[in-house]
Amino acid sequence: MSTPPETESARRDFFRRRVILAPMTVGSNLPFRRLCGELGAEMTVSEMAIAAKVAKGSRNELALLRRHPEEKCFGVQLCGSRPDVVAAAAEIAVERGADFIDLNLGCPIDLVTRRGGGSALLNRSKRVGEIVAAIRRTVDRPLSIKVRTGWSSKKPTALEVAEVAVAEGVDAVVVHGRSRQQRYRRAADWDFIGELRAALPVPVIGNGDIAGPEDLRERRALSGCESVMIARAALIKPWIFGELEQDCSRAVSSQERWSLLTRYVALAIEHFGDDDYGRERVRRFLIWHLDFLRRWVPPRDGSPRYSLQERQPAFEPVDALEDLLSRADANAFESIADRLFELEPVDAALPPIGDAMGRELSADALKRQAAGWG
Repeated sequence: MSTPPETESARRDFFRRRVILAPMTVGSNLPFRRLCGELGAEMTVSEMAIAAKVAKGSRNELALLRRHPEEKCFGVQLCGSRPDVVAAAAEIAVERGADFIDLNLGCPIDLVTRRGGGSALLNRSKRVGEIVAAIRRTVDRPLSIKVRTGWSSKKPTALEVAEVAVAEGVDAVVVHGRSRQQRYRRAADWDFIGELRAALPVPVIGNGDIAGPEDLRERRALSGCESVMIARAALIKPWIFGELEQDCSRAVSSQERWSLLTRYVALAIEHFGDDDYGRERVRRFLIWHLDFLRRWVPPRDGSPRYSLQERQPAFEPVDALEDLLSRADANAFESIADRLFELEPVDAALPPIGDAMGRELSADALKRQAAGWG
């Protein structure tokens, strides 16, 4: 853990010129964060943790706060509506190694909003100010809030909420450019993100629909945001952090993608345990991730740019493994999981999958490979 910035100016600077792996329920589990770190992600955030459960010492919730020593810069995202409870949870997060705290004001799911948390707080700017003030009195770490444009696109409230939060000591504002009602169906509104960037004295971190270097250049130019947050694109192509750093997209072979999957399984087994219970958990996480990874469309000469908001066109796989990794049916996911766990031999029709393709690929080797991408 790094030494916390001592001044308001330093805390704000902490959030400048960053590319951040977003906090994603299920998605931002520790093994996946490690994989993204090996592929270039330098700033990671936990899955959303419910502050009340953290404060009560829930074992499952505290597990979400766990930081791996390899994570260079790690934040914990908290969700809650009671100032004293969220502040207590923030203190626990810092004690467990968090470099910064992020307050969730954007989660759209009913289970959270019915209890007054997540995007429900976009209609309660006064309460947001009370929560931020309570956190600020309790911990000295950099503090951000993650907002949507508002509960409804017809009534954007993000600026009002952000101004109150900044007045109480927030150091940065992450803006997901959709309303709560829009969920993930519409393209992110980067014009709106740019308006907040121009209006606020703290760093504004743009979030939404960045799938590659061209998107990053365009969104930065449009909004003026130096820092951005990457969510779904990281699940689809975890090598995106290397692409953004090198400002160059890469056509990743099916063999390389298989290597990443074997590495993820190894990291997940290390985390969840190499027993029947641990491997079953790994399998569930793996299959969940496969439903995102299969959405990647390999770039070909003359192919259109990748978009997160559009159904991707069909493509002709160059080999049987690429075909398997692109399939969306449950049978394909189960087959991939079986092969990764070595429960059945690899089909002879597929390219041979052995040590040369990463079954025993070390973290250092993967880092060297990632460093050469682009």
